[in-house]
Amino acid sequence: NEAGPAELQGCPDRDGDGIADKDDACPDEAGPASMKGCPDRDGDGVMDKDDACPDVPGTIANKGCPEVTAEIFQQLNAFAKNILFDTGKATIKPASDQTLTDISDVMKKFPTAKFTVAGHTDSTGSDKLNKTLSESRALAIKQYLVSKGVDEFRLSAIGYGEERPIASNNTAAGRKENRRVEISLTKEGGE
Repeated sequence: NEAGPAELQGCPDRDGDGIADKDDACPDEAGPASMKGCPDRDGDGVMDKDDACPDVPGTIANKGCPEVTAEIFQQLNAFAKNILFDTGKATIKPASDQTLTDISDVMKKFPTAKFTVAGHTDSTGSDKLNKTLSESRALAIKQYLVSKGVDEFRLSAIGYGEERPIASNNTAAGRKENRRVEISLTKEGGE
């Protein structure tokens, strides 16, 4: 009869993973030696006890959670271009339901990421009206995403009004481009 490593040393091994309790970072949960005796359910190299997302593979740098890539932001903002509002209002048109569901599904894949929804307008109307409208639209999107299961604490909303145009407001095509919603990763300490 050959004894296991813990038995050879005469040390207890409560979880039976072959690592003596004195050397086991998780003596009550079985795990491989490569994880110091701790489980790693998602196999991402971060022990479950230290993994903020133990059931979703992530990176060590992001505490075991998946990181939002530039490609994901391109996808989110491609979806966001299809969000439609009633003219001059913050009422989301029903045609945008699937788009917002798609956005919420993507956001749910990154359970620790915090996002900012930014509303923008063209320069038609007063600065004050545009600022208020863009804020209301960003908040409407935030509320919709929360209703689809995205945690509210992970979302912030801001309206820039006409402050950040991406095209000329002198043409109909330019104004259309400036009326938009953008999604970004919330930076620590705000956007």
